[in-house]
Amino acid sequence: MSSLSRRRFSRLVLASPLALLGIESARANLIETQLSRAHLPRHGEEVWVLVDDREAKLIVYRGNRELARFSPISLGRGGARPMRLQGSGATPKGEFRVNRFNHESDWHLFIGLDYPTPAHARVALDEGIYTQQDYDDYFRYYRLNGHPPQETALGGYIGLHGVGKGDPEIHRQFHWTQGCVAVTDSQIEQLSGLIDIGTRVVIR
Repeated sequence: MSSLSRRRFSRLVLASPLALLGIESARANLIETQLSRAHLPRHGEEVWVLVDDREAKLIVYRGNRELARFSPISLGRGGARPMRLQGSGATPKGEFRVNRFNHESDWHLFIGLDYPTPAHARVALDEGIYTQQDYDDYFRYYRLNGHPPQETALGGYIGLHGVGKGDPEIHRQFHWTQGCVAVTDSQIEQLSGLIDIGTRVVIR
């Protein structure tokens, strides 16, 4: 599977959401607007991931063809919401990109997502969660570092991971994470072999 350079990846994640920010009708509902069309593959060979909160399942697709399905999965103990605040324990809904792999995680393997995205930052500004200074600082940090800041009012460190040091029995019965999406250790290993840096992940 081909990988993206850091420079190309940064351009990818910054360019597409920023183009959406100028759409007047999407202002307050930008996340929901994205989700309304996120289930459509970008092209017939796109490998992408769908996380379905309602059905507690994770599906990997190539185009419209299913490659793998994991169920049940665990999400944040605070539920899944379009907007997540730091410390809420909620899983953010939206359209994300994989931006890192941590093979030394307490959760066996951690696949990081680019949360909070520019779309989440825009909604945070519109809803008064971010000040204009917060918003400007968000983009300044993103441009300098190639990934979003993780210590804002929206929180961070969101990704897909295994159970690791957690309790497998709790995983089977409850949503237990602090906002991430958890599968079993064997499933996260399988998932990591199917996706790469830049893979699109939809949480709805």
